[in-house]
Amino acid sequence: MKNDPDARHILRTRAKALARPSQHAPAAATVLEVLEFRLAQERYALETRYVHEVCPLKDLTPLPCTPPFVLGVVNVRGRILPVFDLKKFFDLPEQGVTDLHRIILIEGHEMELGLLADAVVGVRSIPADSLQPSLPTLIGIRSEYLKGVTAERLVVLDAARILADPKIIVHEEVENL
Repeated sequence: MKNDPDARHILRTRAKALARPSQHAPAAATVLEVLEFRLAQERYALETRYVHEVCPLKDLTPLPCTPPFVLGVVNVRGRILPVFDLKKFFDLPEQGVTDLHRIILIEGHEMELGLLADAVVGVRSIPADSLQPSLPTLIGIRSEYLKGVTAERLVVLDAARILADPKIIVHEEVENL
């Protein structure tokens, strides 16, 4: 086979065919890797590039004089981080906090915080061009933070916009009596 020109031609042709990029695989830039989670029976997602980690909700310390969407703070390996309840932020139905809740730690724009999720489904890839504009049912504050919605009704949130929004920064002081 070493000296067989036909065999070398066949192998060279196969190698070129295998080295060609697949026509069916989308380019890396057109695919979003997202972390899917549930809030009040709805499916949401955040781009994984903003997700630092997911941890169980434990040892939550409530903070006085904060807006209702600030659930409190948690200590994650020596870092004190605020935890936001997106259900209160988005005016979704509340079910109460349980041991099954997870905190999705996101970071960007020199900000790091935790978002409360009812359950974390997992990581998946979705084509960026499959995102559609807002649904008519998404009104008010949710539409401000929307990146898009998939055909399966997965709401992809814009983590960069959430982290950069000055409305999430609390500037309240307690008056001395």
